[in-house]
Amino acid sequence: MVWKKHYGMPGTSPGTLTPPAHALPEAVVTAIHYTVEDYTETPVSDLHAYLHSALPEGVFWFNVDGLGDVQILETLGAHFHLHPLSLEDVLHIPQRAKLEDYEHYQFLVFHMPLPGHTMLGATEQVTLFLGKSYVLTFQERPGGDLFESVRQRLRQARGKIRASGADYLAYTLLDAAIDGFFPVLEEMGERLSALEEAVLDHPTHDTMEEIYAVRRTLLALRRVLWPLRQAVQTFSRDDSGLVSPGTRLFLRDCYDHVLQVIDVLENYRELVAGLMETYLSSQSHHLNEVMKVLTIISTIFMPLSFIAGVYGMNFKSEAGRWNMPELAWALGYPMALLLMTLVALSLLVFFRRKGWL
Repeated sequence: MVWKKHYGMPGTSPGTLTPPAHALPEAVVTAIHYTVEDYTETPVSDLHAYLHSALPEGVFWFNVDGLGDVQILETLGAHFHLHPLSLEDVLHIPQRAKLEDYEHYQFLVFHMPLPGHTMLGATEQVTLFLGKSYVLTFQERPGGDLFESVRQRLRQARGKIRASGADYLAYTLLDAAIDGFFPVLEEMGERLSALEEAVLDHPTHDTMEEIYAVRRTLLALRRVLWPLRQAVQTFSRDDSGLVSPGTRLFLRDCYDHVLQVIDVLENYRELVAGLMETYLSSQSHHLNEVMKVLTIISTIFMPLSFIAGVYGMNFKSEAGRWNMPELAWALGYPMALLLMTLVALSLLVFFRRKGWL
């Protein structure tokens, strides 16, 4: 996963809204309005008309899937009086998690895993605006997300979410995104266990490539999660008046979840580093074993080559008794082979006693 950030054209004025190059031209807007007694969920086609006909009471949640329609962003920004710089940050993909305070709202950037891509550790950026009675969320692409559980709780009026304000809704959305990292790390742990067995049993070049792939994924997740730690901590200590004291307690629990995810992530990074060292040590040990076998074979054949070389010299036994009389023996050839065999066996016994075999 490559961390490639989208920027506007050089020289453009601050607050200029330029959709990311990879963004689809269309966007899907869903408006959710709820009180303790009522709940409505409406796909919005005419956003301008819906905003001017919306009921003033209760909590509104506008979720926008897709960043290709700048007009939606401009309409929401004008209606809720959002600062142009925060609107511009919605379209800057990706960026570090952060929390920014504005005059009458808070702006939060965080990332959540993509369902169905846990093995790859893929994430998408979510930007959230929290006002007194509204929450705006912007996601990179249409499709499944981790917010469906929050929608189900709103539809069924489970828990205290319908009786709470917009700050509690923002907390539940952030908590759902953070909890989505636990299944990712669980699958990553199973993947590392399989790699550990492969490294110890039969490491191959594919094993090393797999280790590097996991390392890149963990690095990308670390880049996403470490800034989120500071953002959630700041959110839990909010003094703007938008977050109630009761919601701050839940945000502290959310902060604990971030710490747990980061702890597991760091443990996995250390495990990956250990697997890389184990793989390299295993390869070095395997190479040493091969070299040891080849050295032993060479050592055994050195005296045999010497014997064969001596008896291969062109001496004449009839020229004198010092001119290798063995060349005239009837059993000279078997005697030379027997001598070579005895030398080889003697060397093998010597290597065994030394513990080299």
